[in-house]
Amino acid sequence: MNDVNTRYSLRDNKGFLPLIAWILLTMCSAALHTSAADERPSLEELKAVGAQKSRFKNAQPSAEPPAHPEPDLAEFRETIGPILKQACVDCHGPDAQEGNVRIDTLDPDLLSGEDVDWWTEVFAAISKGEMPPPDEGELTDEDREKVVNWLANEMQVASTVRRRSGGHSAFRRMTRYEYNYALQDLLGLPWDFAKDLPPESHSEDGFQNSSELLHMSVSQFETYHRIARTALARATVRGQRPAVRHWGVSMKDVANFEWPKQAKEIEKVTKQFKDDPAKQQEELDKLDAKFKQSHRGAYFRELSTGRTAAATWQYYGAKYAFAPTDSPAEFPDSFDTVAVLPANRGTKLIVELGNQVPDEGTMRVRVRASRTTSDDSPAPSMQMLFGWQASNEGRALIRVSEQDTLITAGPDQPEIYQWDFPLGEIYPRNSVRKTSPMGVTPSPSEYIRLANSTASPGDIQVDYVEISAPVYDQWPPASHKKIFFDSKNADDEPAYAREIIAAFMHRAWRRTIREDELDRKLKLFETLRPQCNSFEEAVTEVLATILSSPHFLYIAQNQADETPETPPERQPLSPHELATRLSMFLWCSLPDEELLKLADSGQLADSQTLTEQVQRMLADPRSERFAKQFVHQWLDLQLLDFLNIKQNVRGFDPLLKEAMQHEPIALFHEVLDENESVLNFIHTDFAMANERLARHYGLKGVRGNHFRRVALDGDFKLGGILTQAGLLAMNSDWPDSHPLKRGVWLLESILNDPPPPPPPAVPQIDLADPEIAKMTLKERIEDHRNHAACMSCHVKIDPWGIAFENYDALGRWRNEIDGKPVSASSELFNRETLDGMEGLKRFLLENRQDQFVGAMVHKLTTYALGRPLTFADRADVDTITAEVRSRDDGLATMIQTIIASELFQTQ
Repeated sequence: MNDVNTRYSLRDNKGFLPLIAWILLTMCSAALHTSAADERPSLEELKAVGAQKSRFKNAQPSAEPPAHPEPDLAEFRETIGPILKQACVDCHGPDAQEGNVRIDTLDPDLLSGEDVDWWTEVFAAISKGEMPPPDEGELTDEDREKVVNWLANEMQVASTVRRRSGGHSAFRRMTRYEYNYALQDLLGLPWDFAKDLPPESHSEDGFQNSSELLHMSVSQFETYHRIARTALARATVRGQRPAVRHWGVSMKDVANFEWPKQAKEIEKVTKQFKDDPAKQQEELDKLDAKFKQSHRGAYFRELSTGRTAAATWQYYGAKYAFAPTDSPAEFPDSFDTVAVLPANRGTKLIVELGNQVPDEGTMRVRVRASRTTSDDSPAPSMQMLFGWQASNEGRALIRVSEQDTLITAGPDQPEIYQWDFPLGEIYPRNSVRKTSPMGVTPSPSEYIRLANSTASPGDIQVDYVEISAPVYDQWPPASHKKIFFDSKNADDEPAYAREIIAAFMHRAWRRTIREDELDRKLKLFETLRPQCNSFEEAVTEVLATILSSPHFLYIAQNQADETPETPPERQPLSPHELATRLSMFLWCSLPDEELLKLADSGQLADSQTLTEQVQRMLADPRSERFAKQFVHQWLDLQLLDFLNIKQNVRGFDPLLKEAMQHEPIALFHEVLDENESVLNFIHTDFAMANERLARHYGLKGVRGNHFRRVALDGDFKLGGILTQAGLLAMNSDWPDSHPLKRGVWLLESILNDPPPPPPPAVPQIDLADPEIAKMTLKERIEDHRNHAACMSCHVKIDPWGIAFENYDALGRWRNEIDGKPVSASSELFNRETLDGMEGLKRFLLENRQDQFVGAMVHKLTTYALGRPLTFADRADVDTITAEVRSRDDGLATMIQTIIASELFQTQ
C-alpha cells in the first residue's frame, strides 16, 4: 500500500473502500465455506452417524411367530393403505402404472397372498427413499417409517412361514476349485489337479458354487475317474528311488560365451590402428571404458577387472546348454564373475539345461545371490521361471515360483536361496524334447530363467546356480506314506487293504463308512489284485473309484421326511454334513481330521465347540482360499483377469495388474483377520498396497513387493473397495472410463440391488454424429438417457457410475478430461445429489448402511450355502443382519453369526 503505483491508494477512497469490502466479503465467505466443510463429520465419523439411522442397530430380536400366524390386515386398512393411496396411487393406480406397478390392487396378505414379490419391490423403493419421487408425491418421514415397519414385520412373518414349509436342496457337485483343493488336502500335494476341467459358469448372484449350475453328465464322471487315477499315480511311487541328475553352473562358465566377443573387438581395433600407436591406445581405452559400463538387461561383471558383458541367449545350436552330471557339484568357495540382474528392466538370465530334465518329481534350484549394494534401500526380489524355445514359432515361459523371494544378503556375504517345484505341474513342456536331438531345430532343450521382480531400483547379483531333479527328501515320499501308512497288517494284504481303504473313504466321503460299503470296495480289490503288478497298484485303482464316486464329488444333505401326516420342515444337518458345509465355506475343501473326529463324536453340534472351530479354521492358512474365492466371485474379478490393455500403455505393466488382482483380496483378509467393520469396504483410513501399487496411487514410503497396511491421510480418494484401481479398470472401456459399467457393478456387487434389464431395441449412441462426438462422456450418457426407451433404466444407474468419473480407465485420479474439468456430480432418482466419490461414500455411509451390510450378509450366506436365497430365507438374513449390526458389523462376527444360524445348520 505504500507503493505510489498501487492501483488503489489510501488517498483514493472511491477505489480503496470497495476493495476492502470485497476482501472482507471474500474472507467471510471463504471462512463460512471452510467452517461448513469442517463441521461435516469425517468419513470415519459418518460410520457412527449412519449407524444411528439403522432399523437393525437397536432392534429387539424378533419373536418366533405363532404356529398359525395371521396377517396384520387391520393395520393395513387403518393406516398403511391410506398412506399408500395418498402418496403412490397417482402414479401406480388405475390411471397410471409406471414401471408396470399398480399398488391399489396388491394383496396385503403377505403370508398367503400372491403379491409378495411386488411388496418386496415396494419395500425396497420406499425404504431407500427412491419412492415417491420428490416432484410426484409426498411421504413424511413419520409415514415412511410406518410403511417400512409394517412391511418389514409382515415380510419377516411371511418369510418364516414359508421357511417352515420345507428345506432347500443344496445338492451339488464340487466346483472346479473345491475339487482341486480337496485332492490337494487328501493327497498332501499342492498341485493343480483340476487344470483339465472346464471353468465354472456363474449364477445370477455371481457365484460358481450354486446348486443351480453344478450338475454332472456321464462323460464328466469318466473325466473325474481319469483325473483321480492320474493324481493317485503321481502321489504314490513304485520301485526304487529314481537317480538324480545335477547341474552346477557358475556365472563364470556362462560369461565365457560373451568374453570372446569383446576379444574380437579388441583384435579388430588393434589391427585397424597398428600403424598409429597413439590412436590405437585411444581406441582401446574407449573399448575398455565401454566394456566396464552397466547394461539395461542382465549382464556379467568380472569383479577383479570391472569389465562387463550383456547376457545373451539363442536357442539354435544348443550352444548355451549345460549337460547334467550324476553327482552334485559343490558351491565354489570363491568367485570372480557374477551375473547382475537389474530391477524392473525385463531381465533375461537363462540357464539352459538341455533335454534331460525329468518328466516328474521335484526340481530343486539353489542360487547363491546377494544385493549389489549395502545401503538401507529395500531388498530386491527374485522370481523363478521355466521355459523352452524350440523354434521361432514355438516357445513357452511359465512362472514356477509362487511367491517372490527377497534377496536380503549383502554384496560381500551372498546366501543360497532355494526353489522347489514339481516338474509334473509344468505345462506345456517342450513337445520335441524326446524326439529331436540336441543342436538341431526344433530344439529339444529346456531352461530356467531368473528374473528380478523388484518394482524399484535394486539390482541382484548371482554367482552360482545348482539344479537337481528329481529330488525326493524321503523315499517313499510323504504323499505315498499318507496313503500306504505304517501298519502291523502290512504283510497281510487283505487286512492292510481294508485298513487303507477304510481310512481313505472316511476322509474322502466325509462321514462314517458302513460295513457293506467297505465290503464292496474290498471285493473290488480282490477282483483287481490278480490283474495288477503290485499291491499298491490294485489299491490305488480302488481308491480311484472312491474319488470318482458321487459320495466324494457331491456335497449332499439328507432329504427331509415328507409324509402326508408330517408336512415338510427344515431338517438339521447331520454332524458330518455340518462339518462338510463348514469346511467347504471356510476352506473350500474337505473337513480335516479334527473336524471329522468332532463330527464322529457328535460334539460339533455344540455351539461353543462350533465357535471354537470357526476361530481355528479362520486362523488356518487354508482360510486364504476362502478370501480368494469369495472375493473373486463377489466382486466379479474375472473381469479383471481378462482385462487386456494394449502393451506399452504408460503406467500399466504386469506387476501392476498382478497387484490390482490381489488388492481386494488383501483388504478382505485384513478386515477379516482384525474383525473390523465391513463398512471399511465402503471407506477406510488405510489401504493394502505393495510398492508397485503404491506408486500407481502416489503413496510414498512403500517399498517391496509384499502387501502391507498403509495409513492414509483421511482423503476420500483412496480407502475401501470403491476406489481400488483394479476394480475401476475392469469396469472401464480402455482408453475411457465407463460410468454405466461402474454403476451396474456397484448396484449388483456392492448393494445387491441389480438394475432392471434393458428393454429390447435400445438405441445406440451415434458417435458418427459430430454433435455427439464432441460431447463429454457424461453429456453423451445424459443425451442417451433422454430417449424414452432408455430413461427408466439409466436414471437408476447413471448417477452411481458418474460419481466415479474422477478415476480414469486405470483407476488413477484426474481433475480434467481433454482439457475440461471433470464433472462427477449427479442426481439420484430421489433427487439426492452425489458429488463425486466423496459424495458417494458419504451417501452410502450415512443413508445406506443397512442396505450394504444386508447385501454382505446376503452374498456371504449365498456363498456359504451354495444355493440362491429365496424369500423364505429373508427372515433369517434379516435376523443375521440385525445381530451383526448390533455387534459393530465385524466381518469375522458376520461369518460366525451366519454359521451359528439355523439357516446354515439346516437344509
